Amino acid sequence: MTTGRTTAGRGPLWAWALALVVEAAAAAPLIAYWLTNPADQRLVDLDVYRTGGWALLLGLPVYGVITPAPQLLPFTYPPVAAMLAVPLAEMSWPAAQWVWTAGIVVALAVVVRFAFRPLLDGPPLDGPPLRLARSPLAVPMVFAVLAAACAYLMPIRDQIRFGQVDLFLVALCLLDCAARRPRWPRGMLIGLATAVKLTPGVFLVYLAVTGFPPRGGDREQRRAFFMAAFTAALLTVVPFLVIPQDARGYWFSALLDSERLGANAATTNQSLRGMLLRLYLPDTATSLIWLAAVAAIGWYGFSRARRAHLDGDPMTAVALTGLMAVLLSPVAWIHHIAWVVVVVAAIAGTGRDRTRLLVAAGVWLFYVLPIPWWGVSIKALEIPVLSPVVGKIVQDAFGLGAVALVWVLGSWLPRRRTVEPSSAVRETSA
Repeated sequence: MTTGRTTAGRGPLWAWALALVVEAAAAAPLIAYWLTNPADQRLVDLDVYRTGGWALLLGLPVYGVITPAPQLLPFTYPPVAAMLAVPLAEMSWPAAQWVWTAGIVVALAVVVRFAFRPLLDGPPLDGPPLRLARSPLAVPMVFAVLAAACAYLMPIRDQIRFGQVDLFLVALCLLDCAARRPRWPRGMLIGLATAVKLTPGVFLVYLAVTGFPPRGGDREQRRAFFMAAFTAALLTVVPFLVIPQDARGYWFSALLDSERLGANAATTNQSLRGMLLRLYLPDTATSLIWLAAVAAIGWYGFSRARRAHLDGDPMTAVALTGLMAVLLSPVAWIHHIAWVVVVVAAIAGTGRDRTRLLVAAGVWLFYVLPIPWWGVSIKALEIPVLSPVVGKIVQDAFGLGAVALVWVLGSWLPRRRTVEPSSAVRETSA
């Protein structure tokens, strides 16, 4: 998992500090807008987390409390997440907002730094398509531009808008897969992310399919799988010992009620199931089609992730697995597509292939624009044929885009790598 080359161009510490300032400045308009929103509309998911921690502090049932009106949102995460949210509940609401938002900016910086490492840590490029100067400021400033651009992706904007946890989970999983010599047992961060929110559990599948096959199995991946499974299991069992009633309430009741998460057929649900629900077919037909689609796309996605890992392209493998978390989950809100940062980075690669850079830029632009909401507007026009058909397709744009990206990463990208300039170094392995 740790083969590959690192190269010059990292830059001094002061340059990276300046890059972080540039990233924060770029995100400042978003932060200012959402943190000055009306109080009852501000970082509503962060309020959910604090409510879970607050319930534990007061000895109330975690899955019986809701946030104040007008949101009235229940706590929907595993019980260990409520335990981890206790420090947030002990902060004042203004302090929690600033601490959490600053954490999102830092998490984005971590994701961009690791996801774009093949481009940032590659040797200076002496010609087209991308020219990185040899100045000590060059790589940190390229990083700053990338981080600023990624801050305006709609799934990332929604991280700040709602005070969401997704970007932290992306950072945990990416660090576990991309750190060359981690100071923690590899797999532990994936286990933590899975215990906090179930969707990162797709990385257990990724570790399994890359670590266990008798031919081509990776021993380090296998060890990481056992560590991830152990960590997730431990953090699942602990609440049964500490807050047993809440633990039972989640695993045997709250988890089984998907409507606790919100209206599953809403535009914001861009998972396979969400798109199918908006077709309003009979329930049995919807379930059967969904299961078939999950099986087909899951098999393709994980098999291509395994192939990318064997080919020495772990960033593509991580991006594919992240897309599985979005598509295969029964509910995947737009902010769950925070994995698009890793997708854009995997497509861009080392930056030596102009076509890959253009495709990466196109994907970035696609997820910057609020396209699903254009679909809602088209449907509201009530134009025969156009409104119901075109409107619904546009409404599902981010989910359909994720399906297309699975093919781009799994089939188009491997073929494209064969035509990269011969002078390119192999993409940094993680």
